[in-house]
Amino acid sequence: MSEVEHEPEGSPQEENIEIQQDAPPPGPEEIIAGLEAEVAGLKDQLLRAVAETENIRRRAAKEKQDASKFAIASLARDLLAVPDTLDRALGSIPPEVREQEGVVNVIEGMELTQRQLLGIFERHGIKPIHPMGEKFDPNFHQAMFEAPDTGQPDGTIVQILQMGYIIGDRLLRPATVGVAKGGAQNPGSPGSTVDTSA
Repeated sequence: MSEVEHEPEGSPQEENIEIQQDAPPPGPEEIIAGLEAEVAGLKDQLLRAVAETENIRRRAAKEKQDASKFAIASLARDLLAVPDTLDRALGSIPPEVREQEGVVNVIEGMELTQRQLLGIFERHGIKPIHPMGEKFDPNFHQAMFEAPDTGQPDGTIVQILQMGYIIGDRLLRPATVGVAKGGAQNPGSPGSTVDTSA
């Protein structure tokens, strides 16, 4: 024989039933208000989900764009030594040797190779930084020395030791430079004009 369990009288379930039976049924206005509140809550959740999805889509598109734009950064950084080496090699050839038969063709070949490589860099968004005569900017330049008595204002780049490069809007390699020290003051800079009328 199976035993049927009966809940003792006065259990919480019976009390709930009694309470619900004693409460008057909700009117149409209360039902409508409850449904409108539920619709408003669901609408808010939907709008938040749509906004989050749109944010994820935009973030993914930007990451994809950045990945394709900067994927070659490591390779490009390694290749920067090639135009540097060509530039040093071309600079080391004395003027009297440049005119010798056979050497002219080698020099032209090296210059052509350098121009082609820089053209390829340009097509891929890699651009050289030409800071000569500009104010030193630690975001794009690396100072190797200070040159006194150059006649240039303090902080002006007076020599480029190694060309810098950017890829897109990011720094690939800073330009290594020499900076003027103790030169002429920039007009309008503090200390550029001294009142001697006293």
